[in-house]
Amino acid sequence: MALLKRQQFVMLSAVSAALSVAAFPLQVLSAQPHTGGEGVQQMNILQAIILGFVQGITEFLPISSTAHLKVVPVVLGWGDPGVAFTAIIQLGSIAAVLWYFWPDLARIIKGSARAIALKDYNDYDLRLALGIILGTVPIVFFGLLIKKFIPDFDNSPIRSLSAIAIASIFMSLLLGLAEQLGKRQRNFEKLTMKDGLLMGLAQCLALIPGVSRSGSTLTGGLFMGLERETAARFSFLLGIPAITLAGLVELKDVVGAGLSSDAMIPLVVGVISAAIFSYIAIAGLLRFLKTQSTWVFIWYRLVFGVAILGAISAGLLKNI
Repeated sequence: MALLKRQQFVMLSAVSAALSVAAFPLQVLSAQPHTGGEGVQQMNILQAIILGFVQGITEFLPISSTAHLKVVPVVLGWGDPGVAFTAIIQLGSIAAVLWYFWPDLARIIKGSARAIALKDYNDYDLRLALGIILGTVPIVFFGLLIKKFIPDFDNSPIRSLSAIAIASIFMSLLLGLAEQLGKRQRNFEKLTMKDGLLMGLAQCLALIPGVSRSGSTLTGGLFMGLERETAARFSFLLGIPAITLAGLVELKDVVGAGLSSDAMIPLVVGVISAAIFSYIAIAGLLRFLKTQSTWVFIWYRLVFGVAILGAISAGLLKNI
């Protein structure tokens, strides 16, 4: 029964992905230039709370927070809140990760310092810390390349709704294959520095809107033979430097450009809302993955992407 379900999924996903890419390339390429990506768009406190909820719930589930922060407000008629707002409220998600994993982080930091002092370079905590550092290098490198060679990347057609939908469908297929092929034999204690680098390379896929940082790293972890919970836990730890850097850079730019008190209050509320709901999502996902597979997220991503493309095709959504 399980094999039949997986075969049906692979067939359906392959057909959906092929049809999507075949039917909508012109819409992706001809999408109107995005105009809401710069700065923090004006919003009220209720909207900030809701967007903080969307950010918090979707940041750590493998379904793409960027996609939902673009789609949900557009569907609700609020417009795109902007890349800056999206990046800054991610700081709330980072606060939640630090809050949840503080005992682990404290142990890793203290263990690494002790290992360096004793020149014990085989120490597990030190190797885990180095794995996180190595895993952060690829996304910083490729992120800087994008900023240098594609300065208007945030306003490009690749951030359009149709492009996000296609990315969601593609990642549903990839996660489905990882769920089917992954051996899930290694736990958290068996992580290596190589795992950090490989998962860091997988994290680079998240530079494409709609892919999902959590989704790409979880997928990579499953392909690497990690247990589901281990892949998710390491993904969360690996995301701390990358998400923090992105949020701080955007915050510096926004503050430097000047931000009115009317805009600052909803922004702070959004960060707090994102922190609360991120913590709930982290705890819930880790408990869920102890006993369940990722198929619910796989099917969700497939339906999400197909629904967006269908709404664009029917004229219910603008491909912005």
